[in-house]
Amino acid sequence: MITLADVRAAAARIAGSVLRTPSVPSDAISRATGAVVTLKLDNLQATGAFKERGAANRLALLSPAEREAGVVAMSAGNHAQAVARHAMLRGISAVIVMPTTTPLTKVTRTAGWGARVVLHGETLAAAAEHAHAIAEAEGRVFIHPYDDPAVMAGQGTVALELLEDAPELETLVIPVGGGGLIGGCAVAAKALKPGIEVIGVEVAAYAGLAQLLAGQPVEVGGPTIAEGIAVRDIGAGPLALIREHVADVVVVPERAVEEAIALLAEGVKLVAEGAGAAGVAALLAFPERFAGRRVGIPVCGGNIDARILANVLLRNLLRDGRLRRLVLEIPDRPGVLADISGRIGNAGGNIIEVSHHRLFASPSVQAAELEVMFEARDAEHGAEIVRSLQLSYTVRRA
Repeated sequence: MITLADVRAAAARIAGSVLRTPSVPSDAISRATGAVVTLKLDNLQATGAFKERGAANRLALLSPAEREAGVVAMSAGNHAQAVARHAMLRGISAVIVMPTTTPLTKVTRTAGWGARVVLHGETLAAAAEHAHAIAEAEGRVFIHPYDDPAVMAGQGTVALELLEDAPELETLVIPVGGGGLIGGCAVAAKALKPGIEVIGVEVAAYAGLAQLLAGQPVEVGGPTIAEGIAVRDIGAGPLALIREHVADVVVVPERAVEEAIALLAEGVKLVAEGAGAAGVAALLAFPERFAGRRVGIPVCGGNIDARILANVLLRNLLRDGRLRRLVLEIPDRPGVLADISGRIGNAGGNIIEVSHHRLFASPSVQAAELEVMFEARDAEHGAEIVRSLQLSYTVRRA
């Protein structure tokens, strides 16, 4: 178990090697959710995530003999880069074991911090087993990503800084993977402000903590954009802290996480990965739960693949009606395409893509089918353009 004193000591220990990130009020998130929201921007850390805090604190506590022996860690992402970076800063040899399925960009970034990267197994469990074998064979210290008191104390500095900057907060909403972040933050927050409410957030495909607390069998798995919190089992240490200090755990659907990523990008001009946007997703999914409350949310990571971010933004445009994909049944005669493009353009729409099918898509040789994608200012503007087209053509959404 850790205490506020441990978190304060961690803050002093990592000062200078870990960025003290800003806490900023967000009008865009507040208006979208009905809460009064302050964001803690840990996506601005050098490696793009909060994991640096726990890694820096744990490595700072190594004995001279342990520093000489070196460290080993298992991770497919943010913990890997955090351990690699802070080992490099302290002149400590580091080995990072990553699953063979880890995206090449993450492997490259981790190696770029000076670590020896070993690819082993297709799962995190297999990678962890191999990491422990390396620790045993080479005498290295295994740095656990969350189930370690020093790591949890380091992660707790997020809440320490957040409440120093915004002491009026009534609720903290914190993503939950293995539990290190919420465990450390809950200890610090409840000690500084006993009346504060700490809420955990899990994604639907990996709701292990919610299932565990409800006395249900833990059944997790499946694709999720919030891979940073796609963890089956909560650590034993974090779980004890969660049981003592955390008021509730909410489970958000995948769509809410995508909407949160898009809202942060468009409304706050902030890049967040799925796990980093999970706190905002909780407010979008359960607005009545947080309405009117002063809420602090750590944007705990920003390491999202550019292609995935682009797809999320496009999917969000489609969902809210600013991007429309239509299929029109049209007569196959000169001037029809010009008429349709003119109607869309004159109404202020921007045509993105057009596909004209004559031979096989239409039931009549004298008819054709036109697929068109266009961009509108907002949902109502898009609906106006559709109504204009429906005056002369049969229109359906693609």
